[in-house]
Amino acid sequence: MSDPRDLGPDDVRDRPERWEVTGSERPFEGHVFNVRRDRVRMPNGADTEIVGRDVIEHLGSVGVLALDDRDRVLLIRQYRHPVGHLLWEVPAGLRDKDGEPLHELAARELLEESGYRAGRWDTLVDVYPSSGMSDERSRIFLARDLTLVPAEEIDFQRVHEEADMPVVWVPLEEAVAKVLAGHVHNTLACLGILAAHAARADGYRALRPADAPEE
Repeated sequence: MSDPRDLGPDDVRDRPERWEVTGSERPFEGHVFNVRRDRVRMPNGADTEIVGRDVIEHLGSVGVLALDDRDRVLLIRQYRHPVGHLLWEVPAGLRDKDGEPLHELAARELLEESGYRAGRWDTLVDVYPSSGMSDERSRIFLARDLTLVPAEEIDFQRVHEEADMPVVWVPLEEAVAKVLAGHVHNTLACLGILAAHAARADGYRALRPADAPEE
């Protein structure tokens, strides 16, 4: 293992790593996530320290930063019971269909939650939203060339928290200001807004294609 003091900017790239698990149990199993309790051996030289780590096993998710031809971001508002807030978010959904390409899942979520289709898709950013406790992976897409789909052509009925979600278009610069001011808190919305603003600087040329592999 290299000396951490020798690392520099060229080394900043996440890489797979898995420390030894000496035992594991699953005290909770749910529809969206499970909770796993691992006993992990710490690489402290003597390999004698074993600690407990709780892991939320999550299906994974996608998010959609939809940007119209006026550089406005599409945001929806949804009640989130765990945090007790109405949050402004981007359209998003779970990876709950085995084998479904992520950009197709994103297109379905955009249509169902906002009523829009996009003619142009790019990969905006890949994240682990809560890596200290969960294995959830999320890919945020940039969707452009938007078209509003007539309601009668959408075969989907919103229920529960999704039953009454208003849609608001916010200029990208204002959306960035709202994130920095602490007015928007949802992880995918914050990351998508800031990433889109950064990507716009070079005309979005550095973005990966929609079907780019996850590293």
